[in-house]
Amino acid sequence: MSNMKNILIYGARGALGSACVSHFKKQNWWVLAVDLAENPEANANVLIKSQTLIDQENEVLSGIESSLGSKKLHALVCVAGGWAGGNASSKDFIKNTDLMLKQSLWTSCLAARVASKYLNDGGILVLTGAQPALDATPGMIGYGLAKSAVHHLTKSLAAPKSGLPESSTVLTILPVTLDTPMNRKFMPNADHSTWTPLDFVATTLHSWSEQSSDQRPKSGSLVSLFTKGGETKLETNQ
Repeated sequence: MSNMKNILIYGARGALGSACVSHFKKQNWWVLAVDLAENPEANANVLIKSQTLIDQENEVLSGIESSLGSKKLHALVCVAGGWAGGNASSKDFIKNTDLMLKQSLWTSCLAARVASKYLNDGGILVLTGAQPALDATPGMIGYGLAKSAVHHLTKSLAAPKSGLPESSTVLTILPVTLDTPMNRKFMPNADHSTWTPLDFVATTLHSWSEQSSDQRPKSGSLVSLFTKGGETKLETNQ
C-alpha cells in the first residue's frame, strides 16, 4: 500500500461499484471497499451492519481507521444507490422515499464525512446523482428527492469552509441509465445503445483521480453522462 495510490469505493458490491473496484485494481491502486457485503477483489473491506445513520458513521469511521491507519485517500468514490418509483398517492411512497434517502443521501453524507477526515490534499470526492433529478420526477419522487439532495450536497462541499481539504475536488456524476445487469433484466426491450457502460464510468473516475485539481472539471460541478449510439459524452453543469 505504501507505494500505491489508494481509493475508497462506497457501494463497492453493486454493479457500478464492482466495475470501479476491478478497474482501479487493474491500474495498481489499493482499494478499500465499503458496502453491506464484502467485495472479495478489494484489498480491504468495511461492512455496514448498523441501521441508523449515526451508528453507521461510527461503524464506517472505525473500520476505515483500522484499514488506513495514518494513511490518506487519494480518491473517494460513492456509487451507492438504487431506484424505486412512486408518486405521492402510491402506497409505497413513504417506504420508497425512506429507502432512497438511505441508499443515496445517507451514503453520500457518510462519504463526505470520511472525506473530511481522510481525503488527501488535492484529492477527489465523487458522488452519484442523476440527470432526471435536475427536473421534476413525479413518477419517482423519493428517488428524485434523494438525488437532488446529493446535487445540493455537492455544491455545499465545494464551497469555502465546507470541511473538505481546501485543494480537494468534489464532483457528482449524473447518469441517465447505466448499463447494468439488473437494468437489462427489467428493461430487455429498451434501446441499450443509449445506456452508459459501466467501464466508461470507471475509466472516467480513474482519469479524474489521476489528474491534478486544475485538470478536472471545476469543483462543485454536476457532470452529466449522455450516451447515444453507444458513444458517451460528458456535459458539465456548474
